[in-house]
Amino acid sequence: MPKYEAPSFLKIDLEATSKRLIECVKKTVETAGASGVVLGLSGGVDSATIAALSVKALGSERVKVLLMPDRESSRKSMIDAERVIDVLGIGDVVRVDITPAVEAILRMGGDSYDSAPRIPKANVKARIRMVLLYYYANKENRLVVGSGDRSEWLLGYFTKYGDAAADFYPILGLYKTQVRMLAEYLGIPEDIAWKPSSPDLWPGQKAMDELGAEYDILDPILYYMFEKGLKDEEIVEKTGAPLQLVKRVRELHEKSRHKRSPLKICTP
Repeated sequence: MPKYEAPSFLKIDLEATSKRLIECVKKTVETAGASGVVLGLSGGVDSATIAALSVKALGSERVKVLLMPDRESSRKSMIDAERVIDVLGIGDVVRVDITPAVEAILRMGGDSYDSAPRIPKANVKARIRMVLLYYYANKENRLVVGSGDRSEWLLGYFTKYGDAAADFYPILGLYKTQVRMLAEYLGIPEDIAWKPSSPDLWPGQKAMDELGAEYDILDPILYYMFEKGLKDEEIVEKTGAPLQLVKRVRELHEKSRHKRSPLKICTP
């Protein structure tokens, strides 16, 4: 995906933003009395950005990275993850193929790797990865850093108790477009910062196929919907996006409300 020019309302002060987020990572770890952080590196822009912020806040020696592919993972994603590790000088890296764990869970559910439904299998992968992250966090007194961004959060484009589970979330207040700009500012290679988004949970998976558009189109819709509170027709006028897509964005937000809500407790 070629690099695109963000609209003015999504542009941020990259220097000030990076300083605030770096300080947030540092203070959060210090306050918790943790030895450092652990994060999963996928080869995508979000995890690359939190890795860069963590290294700048704590030093590379206090950042542990897990690479957790399974047999359906993109080889290109793992190559990009290794590039990020090299760029940031991270030496504490664990590489583990989660395929056997995925297969074991699916067998317990009465399925095989090849027969299991796509979405449940994808969610199993995300949750196994988080189990591994918390294993190392507990074992080594670290905090798990979440890599979710505001765009994915508002759209519900994450696995509940999977990639959404973490101890803190440095970039959850930034739209995907803003994360891309910040990543490049922090030294992440441009082709990684701006490549098309994919959770990489099955071969050929692309975020735009599931969401209906790329983030350069979605982010302005989300901005006017949630920062400005505009109605659908007003958003169409502001962005030029099709009404059907705007309605789709609102529907995704409403249907995923349970993912963002606190624990639901029934009154006895």
